[in-house]
Amino acid sequence: MKVLKFGGTSVGSVKSMLLLQRIVEKEAKKQPVIVVVSALGGITDSLIATSQLAKNGDERWKELFDEMVDRHHKMVDTIITDPQSREQLFTTIDALFEQLRSIYFGVFLIRDLSEKTQNAIVSYGERLSSNIVSVLVRGSKWFDSRQFIKTYRKNGKHTLNSELTNQLVQQTFATLPRISLVPGFISMDEHTDEITNLGRGGSDYTAAIIAAALDAEVLEIWTDVDGFMTADPKMIKSAYTIAELSYIEAMELCNFGAKVIYPPTIYPVCVKNIPIKVKNTFNPDGQGTIIKQKVNASPKPIRGISSINGTALITVAGLSMVGVIGVNRRIFTALANNGISVFMVSQASSENSTSIGVIEKDVDEAVKVLNEEFAKEIEMGAMFPMQVLTGLSTIAIVGENMKHIPCIAGKLFGTLGRSGISVIAFAQGASETNISFVVDAQYLRKSLNVIHDSFFLSEYQELNLFICGIGTVGSMLIEQIKQQYEHLKNSSRLKLKVIGIANSRQMLFDRNGIDLSTYREKLQQSSPCTPNMLQEEIVKMNIFNSVFVDCTASKEISDLYQSLLDHNINIVTTNKIAASSDYADYALLKETALTKGVKFKFETNVGAGLPIIGTINDLIHSGDTILKIEAVLSGTLNFIFNEISQDVPFSQTVVRAKECGYSEPDPRIDLSGTDVIRKLVILTREAGYKIEQKDVEKNLFVPDSYFQGTVEEFWKNLPTLDPEFEEKRQVLEKEDKKWRFVACMEKGKAKVSLQAVAKNHPFYNLEGSNNIVLLTTERYKEYPMLIQGYGAGASVTAAGVFANIMSIANI
Repeated sequence: MKVLKFGGTSVGSVKSMLLLQRIVEKEAKKQPVIVVVSALGGITDSLIATSQLAKNGDERWKELFDEMVDRHHKMVDTIITDPQSREQLFTTIDALFEQLRSIYFGVFLIRDLSEKTQNAIVSYGERLSSNIVSVLVRGSKWFDSRQFIKTYRKNGKHTLNSELTNQLVQQTFATLPRISLVPGFISMDEHTDEITNLGRGGSDYTAAIIAAALDAEVLEIWTDVDGFMTADPKMIKSAYTIAELSYIEAMELCNFGAKVIYPPTIYPVCVKNIPIKVKNTFNPDGQGTIIKQKVNASPKPIRGISSINGTALITVAGLSMVGVIGVNRRIFTALANNGISVFMVSQASSENSTSIGVIEKDVDEAVKVLNEEFAKEIEMGAMFPMQVLTGLSTIAIVGENMKHIPCIAGKLFGTLGRSGISVIAFAQGASETNISFVVDAQYLRKSLNVIHDSFFLSEYQELNLFICGIGTVGSMLIEQIKQQYEHLKNSSRLKLKVIGIANSRQMLFDRNGIDLSTYREKLQQSSPCTPNMLQEEIVKMNIFNSVFVDCTASKEISDLYQSLLDHNINIVTTNKIAASSDYADYALLKETALTKGVKFKFETNVGAGLPIIGTINDLIHSGDTILKIEAVLSGTLNFIFNEISQDVPFSQTVVRAKECGYSEPDPRIDLSGTDVIRKLVILTREAGYKIEQKDVEKNLFVPDSYFQGTVEEFWKNLPTLDPEFEEKRQVLEKEDKKWRFVACMEKGKAKVSLQAVAKNHPFYNLEGSNNIVLLTTERYKEYPMLIQGYGAGASVTAAGVFANIMSIANI
């Protein structure tokens, strides 16, 4: 035989009731079944709420009561089609409701609600639902669980009398009907015959007690989820069903917030080695989760992650605790005597402090109890008053496989640290089945996601992107991400999720990912944006594995980097301002990224998609020394000096550079050499030298007067330079030379200048908007390393940004 338990959601609607009927009748064809049911979903809460209104003398108790009656009547009307059966059932449930109405009226009259009365009231939920199900399921027989589930009073609480209950269960079901129907949760005191209960979630316990007493083949828990999940799916979208768990793993997950089954359920069936199957009433063909003694080995170090929100830490501390026997006994005895449960203990090896975790609603009473227990020691100064931290969440990673794999704790805390999450306290038993730790509640979602991803419970690694700037480079990047999404997902198990997009006016956020096919339309209808508003929203979202991608040339946006890094957000940027700003600011950004364990990537600051900065970093890290850098670093200027000819004057080449998207939005930045100076400063710094922009020697080719005034005035005046440039160009043509705007650094000294290079120079044949860099190092002294390729253009720059993003994902 088997025992099937159906929870509140499985009896809460017409649809679920009919599914229950189908499941039970199908199973009963194979073997006898005992079916345990909870109250209709939400009814237990309604019973309690109604009793509180009655106790307070509030006439609205009658309205809530009538709503419960009406709900049960509608359920019967809909699912019981046989008129005679329906009338008999109405007689039964109306009699129960009449009893319940009398109890409520009595509470209302005397304005008092005793524990005994409250227990009687909440028992009606299961009594009503089980009677309805017993009529719905053909051939079933109803049993009153109060007659065989017996409790006694201990330390002010109702405790199961296991020995007596087992005897009565065996007697009651000595002759087993094909289908037995039992109300869960409720019980009776063995001495006084008062109605008692097994606590919230006690229907699971009822089913387990019966299964164990009768040596059932299996206990099935039917609920509204497909089984135990690797984590809370409301917090982690990629959480999935765990196929099997050991009893110990299931118990650990239940004790730390996994609300799939009631924790005491596991003990009775574990002793008898009876497996538990957790199944979904709404997906009966789903695999579900099976809980048993021995499970198959898993390649993953942990089985699941569970959490409890609304927790508090109480720290008992004092010098008198060191080496004194019995302090912890006093702590736990005092709390136990007052009915306060401790779910976690963390003690320093010095023994001068012990931190205990309690539910937040118990913290005030716990502090009062402990301060009273140690009142003399506190008065003498040997101990401190209890210290309390609230607003916390407790997380547990669970898996028996952890004991076979070294460094799990190290990986856990390293992962949390890199995400900017501080662990307040932690505990791990010698069995190595559970590592529990406490964090600030605001970091709960982020903690769960980063752990889930790090321990490869997720099918995919996720990177969450905030993209700022959707001009030519930003929009091209979004298009590339859209095109590569499926390839990366299938080949590298990587999901690139764009969760934020902003321009200078508006910003759009979606924690679950923005549809990149319609982002422009959605952005137009989204929230207004300023740099401060953008930063506040990103920090407030508190997303794990997040990357801020700056595709702007804005100083206001680059000013956000320090705060974002401080909040453990990776940065990938095309914006050259930060890396070329004051050296102290640049160094602080680099140091912050290093300290926080996040990445600050700016490869596209120089050479668009060319691997220039990365190559310099690799040379330095491998012990080489950069002696000299010679480079043509402006794709815009190289394009201009390649385009200039007898037919295309200088001013026209500048216009063409802007039309082709090679120049900055204000081309004066290129022509003034500012862009090249910034790039040279960045390369010099990455090569290991301290330098500021003002230290760069400048030999420019456009007079300063042309950079004064507005952009419109610049375009108007620019053609006046054409005759001078044409005259010089003709001289160059006769000498078979070409102009190149060259950046040079030698042993920390830097300069930029327009140079005429001969035919045998490596820079002579540089075409279009290409860049070229010559690196002379200790190792590449005789034959410098040469890097050459496209140095401008939206497509290659976006590709360089994309490559930086991939490097953060270690792909």
